[in-house]
Amino acid sequence: MRVLSGIQPSGALHIGNYFGAIRQYVHLQEGNDAYYFVADYHALTSVRSAENLRKYVFDVVVDLLALGLDPERATLFVQSDVPETTELAWLLTSVTPMGWLEKCVSYKDKVQQGIPAEHGLFAYPVLQAADILLYDADLVPVGQDQKQHLEITRDIAERFNHVYGETFKLPKPYILDQVAVVPGLDGRKMSKSYDNTIEIFDDPKTITKKVKKIVTDSTPVEAPKNPDTCNLFMLYRLFASPAELADVEGRYRAGGIGYGEMKSRLAEAIIAAFGPAREKRAELVAHPERVEAVREDAAQRARKAARIVLEKARNACGLGR
Repeated sequence: MRVLSGIQPSGALHIGNYFGAIRQYVHLQEGNDAYYFVADYHALTSVRSAENLRKYVFDVVVDLLALGLDPERATLFVQSDVPETTELAWLLTSVTPMGWLEKCVSYKDKVQQGIPAEHGLFAYPVLQAADILLYDADLVPVGQDQKQHLEITRDIAERFNHVYGETFKLPKPYILDQVAVVPGLDGRKMSKSYDNTIEIFDDPKTITKKVKKIVTDSTPVEAPKNPDTCNLFMLYRLFASPAELADVEGRYRAGGIGYGEMKSRLAEAIIAAFGPAREKRAELVAHPERVEAVREDAAQRARKAARIVLEKARNACGLGR
């Protein structure tokens, strides 16, 4: 199976990114033909500093490698290293009805958040369709909130196939419905837009400081607490062993554990969980030429796969000789 997914370089990765997507990426590279890309074309709708964008791209590539993506088992490339993407996006744009794009929930949501209603944001689903269709992807790992974009990708592919003849494979969603909801410091879903994140590669002191900011109620130490409604416990569940979890849950329900102790436990667990990845990341940062070699090799592999599909689409449209 060919698996494909991408992640935007819009800042440091946080633990919500890890449990929401990256952990699954690492798992899916086993036994599959996995393609993962850093979506810098997409990031242009929100990142307007060239210096920042280059830094974010490098950081995400390094982060993914440190967290377990293996260049020998997965093709980890940067979206803009494959210019075939934008040509295919234009071919797809030529058959995409405006009404489909106007109905996209993410576009409406972002405009309501105050993001300018620019064409790049409006046409985002077409570029995303090009990302997927260009590699003949069988499965696309997505969360429930991204399912609509994959449905539009399938619709665009079907319309192109109807107009020009069978050209594109219709990808299937791999819904990550077992993904834990990762609460942020304020209890809402962890997200950069809420400024409530704990970054994976923050230094231990910063992680501890952030964990201490997690919002809790005023239940005293000796009183019973409900672990099912406690953000601290929900986060701790992601890192603790079964024995540790059982011990803490018992103390929650019986009373006798305070939020201060839980915050210390959680901070230690986060620091320990990503300790090996933090060391690997430091080594990669110290040798940027290794990262560049991975990027160059992946770009060549991705372009080789992309040219096959793009030539097929160009021929179907009547482009070229």
